[in-house]
Amino acid sequence: MMTTQCLCTRLRRASRNLTRIYDDALEHVGINVAQYSLLKNLQRLDQPSITDLAEALGLDRSTLGRNLRVLEGRGLVRMGEGVDQRNRLVALTASGKACVEQALQAWESVQERMVERMGDERRDALMSLLGELETLD
Repeated sequence: MMTTQCLCTRLRRASRNLTRIYDDALEHVGINVAQYSLLKNLQRLDQPSITDLAEALGLDRSTLGRNLRVLEGRGLVRMGEGVDQRNRLVALTASGKACVEQALQAWESVQERMVERMGDERRDALMSLLGELETLD
C-alpha cells in the first residue's frame, strides 16, 4: 500500500479496514456494521422519526431511507406514520430485536479485541481525536 500524508486518505483506509473486521464478525447474523449501527440506534431511540434517526447516525435522510427500505424488506424494521404525513416513524420489529441481540455478542467481541490491541490509553486518545474530527466545519 502506498504511503501518504493525506489525513483523509489515511482515515478512509483505516475506516474501511475496521469496517471489514466488524462486517466479518457480523456475517453470520446476515447484517453489516452499518446496519447493526442503524438497528442499535433504533433500539436506543425507541421509534424515532426518520429525521431524528438520520441526525443520530450522521446521515442524510435519503441515504437513511435507502438503508431502511433494505431492513424493512427483510422484516427487521417497520415504518409508520407520525403526527403528520411528512413525519414517518421507524421501529424495530420482533425479528429486528432478535437480530440486534444475536449480533451484540459478535460486535462486543470485536470491540474487546480492538481495545486489547490498542490499550485503554490509545483508545481514549483515538476517541478524543475522532470526537474533534466529527465536529469540524
